Amino acid sequence: MARLTIDGRPHDVDGRKNLLDAALSLGYDLPYFCWHPCLDSVGACRQCAVKQFRDADDEQGNIVMACMTPAADGTRIALNDADAVNFRARIIEWLMINHPHDCPVCEEGGECHLQDMTLMTGHTRRRYRGTKRTHRNQDLGPFINHEMNRCIACYRCVRYYRDYAGGDDLEAFAAHDNVYFGRHEDGALENPFSGNLVEVCPTGVFTDKTLGASYTRKWDMQAAPGICQHCSLGCNTSPGARDGVLKRIQNRYHGEINGYFLCDRGRFGAGFVNRDDRPRQAQLRSPGNGLQPAETDAALQTIAEQLRAARGVVGIGSPRASLETNHALRELVGAAHFSTGMAAGEQALVHRARQLLAQHPGERPSLRQTEQCDAVLILGEDVTNTAARLALSLRQSVRGAARDHAEAHGIPRWHDRAVRDIAGDRRHPLFIASPAATALDDVAAATCRARPADVAALGRAVAHALDASQPAPDGLDPALQQQAATIANALAGAERPLVVAGTGAGDAGILNAAGAVAGALGDKGHLFLTLPECNSLGVDLLDGISVEHALDRLVDGSADTVMVVENDLYQRAPAARVDAALEAATHVIVIDHSLHATLTRAHAALPAGSFAESDGTLINNEGRAQRFFQVYAAEEPVRESWRWCAALLRRLDRPMDWDGLDDVITHMTTARPHLAGVADAAPGADFRIAGMRLPRATHRYSGRTALHANVSVHEPTPPRDPDSPLAFSMEGWPGRRPGALLPFAWAPGWDSNQQAITKFQDEVGGALGGGDPGVRLPLDGAGEPGPLEDGAPAADDWLAVPVHHLFGGEPQSALAPAMAGRIPTPYAALNAAAARELHLADGDTLTLTVSGEHLSLPVRVLDSLADRSIGLPVGLPGLTGLTLPAVVTP
Repeated sequence: MARLTIDGRPHDVDGRKNLLDAALSLGYDLPYFCWHPCLDSVGACRQCAVKQFRDADDEQGNIVMACMTPAADGTRIALNDADAVNFRARIIEWLMINHPHDCPVCEEGGECHLQDMTLMTGHTRRRYRGTKRTHRNQDLGPFINHEMNRCIACYRCVRYYRDYAGGDDLEAFAAHDNVYFGRHEDGALENPFSGNLVEVCPTGVFTDKTLGASYTRKWDMQAAPGICQHCSLGCNTSPGARDGVLKRIQNRYHGEINGYFLCDRGRFGAGFVNRDDRPRQAQLRSPGNGLQPAETDAALQTIAEQLRAARGVVGIGSPRASLETNHALRELVGAAHFSTGMAAGEQALVHRARQLLAQHPGERPSLRQTEQCDAVLILGEDVTNTAARLALSLRQSVRGAARDHAEAHGIPRWHDRAVRDIAGDRRHPLFIASPAATALDDVAAATCRARPADVAALGRAVAHALDASQPAPDGLDPALQQQAATIANALAGAERPLVVAGTGAGDAGILNAAGAVAGALGDKGHLFLTLPECNSLGVDLLDGISVEHALDRLVDGSADTVMVVENDLYQRAPAARVDAALEAATHVIVIDHSLHATLTRAHAALPAGSFAESDGTLINNEGRAQRFFQVYAAEEPVRESWRWCAALLRRLDRPMDWDGLDDVITHMTTARPHLAGVADAAPGADFRIAGMRLPRATHRYSGRTALHANVSVHEPTPPRDPDSPLAFSMEGWPGRRPGALLPFAWAPGWDSNQQAITKFQDEVGGALGGGDPGVRLPLDGAGEPGPLEDGAPAADDWLAVPVHHLFGGEPQSALAPAMAGRIPTPYAALNAAAARELHLADGDTLTLTVSGEHLSLPVRVLDSLADRSIGLPVGLPGLTGLTLPAVVTP
């Protein structure tokens, strides 16, 4: 700790910080542009000037940049000294000379850091009357708008994009007063974290193109705390809506998970909520006319009669549905008839991951903790495409070596230029073993291209090298054996080693090998396992049969009715198998918020609320239960899926005392005590501050009467929310609130999302005040570990292996209109040697049969692919329901 005096007031601060970080952490207002908690200090904008004094007797002092000055013990500074105030005012006037002053039409207006800082420095009148510099804007793809004329050359964009996110197609061109930030030519930004430029940029140079297509100002949007639906990491989001239309997704800060950043799938993949083809009313099948709209009461009565008369019912839940929805379905159909909604292979992998996490003696790290690891082994997982935000964290773990080296030589970790100069190319080691190249290969110390079984063998060899009691693999190639020794030495010598694996390769042996390596490292080892979907671990904790088992019950006649909730069976199993089961079923009942192939086969369908219209709990890959809340009230008859199940239970004379979400949670945690922590994931619906609810809308929300003036000139009564302490209005408690109930970040004078959040943190870059949202659940009771040895295909077999894509590989985000231009065409990948052996070239057609599906796909030659492997991009059209890896005959 260090004693710091600011404007005559003493404070104890972390002496490792710089003055800007320390002042902001203490709640002082000090303008800045180029600095960001994740980007370190470069002193480029000169906006954070303060007056520093040598001692109590020094009355003159010197102007210093707060972001470049250590918060050393005994430091005395003045933020409001006249010289510092004047200096900052002149700097902002200079920075604004070429700015177009187009706030009324700028999409950043109302949440612009430049606006905040301009007003904070008192620059309210423009004196410059000369010609302004102008630039040509670029087309940067479907996600980002580009308006270079607003740039103030803070360099945040390229520092984030290149140094932090690892992108290489955004540059700073030219020099002096004519710097241009863009690509070498028009085209979509290639980095999967490009959307963060929208929040990183302190002006309106980079803005959200999906929001611009149907624009609404920040203060006119209603928001709610959200959880990303598109992978297992549980990143926190802030969805914003206006008049029942989802407008955008913003990052919601979580100190242990996503921090300040989201991946592009999480930011731009929610457009499926607004699709015109969404089911928005109950439907019943009419002979010869297909599904037809029906009255809600009639549809519920028909479905209840079908369930009552059924010879047997199976309920198929979903790993993308909330814990409460899956529990309600389980209660409706009975525990023995509930399916998790996962294919058998996927369910086995998720359950195995749960076992390994439960039995591992070391840390279950958060994403923030992975950034602090000093040696990493990735086994079989292309994390950039299966758990993208993890890839961003692993890039920071590699960079930690440079900061550690600089700190050992007395250089603060936040001093960007000095760290680079003294550390050079030092990196913590990252090792990647995978069937094909990954986007993290550029920072890896070594990579290994191998089929899944060989990746698992490499992992077991590493475990054996670390702990001789671990069984060694048989017949391992000498080159892989040497690589295993190198990896083992690096992990053994690290203070915080990390092993990363997951379900992406579809191979239990890889999970077993990862568990063996982590076990060999003992208590110091960190184990991070990625899972397929946002609630895969949660639905596994409920226990249930696989999708195939459920389908078999329909085919063999032990059940004649199936209820499918928020799931497309054609994504889970081969089409022929699903067809056979649905044809055998007397009644197919579907509850969902998206139109898909299974819903079109339904005899009865009920419209579910999407994540934007529902409340619920998801459990991420580390076992953290987190709550998401409705952004806006759904229009009748759209309801949360669990409410439909509750309504059917009442019709079947099995009423549950479920008036709100809290009641479902209480019932679930009583029945399943190992889920008791779910109740603490967020405050309950009766939570109030000073007797008030918490507003979803800002205090500046406008047009509440005008929005529906064509219906009535009277302001409509806001909908009642029985499920949370949040209000569908701007009225309510205006101050700080628990982190789990923070829908947006705003503080007086701090409108921009990434800057305002400092007012809600214990310290800049730390936890939210009162703690980050969510509760880690115990994962015991998962059963005995599976066998360590797994079968492997013969070396000369052709093996179809999964290849993953961030865009298109996940079914919900693939429905978002903005994604259409980024989803690749289905293909079959071969390396050059395999293509020659099969007499194929790039673009030729390859025909093969996988999981009973006959595929004819254009060939894409990928030299990085393992030998005798055929890469199939799972999840793309025509490539769903496959069980991979699988031996095939091309």
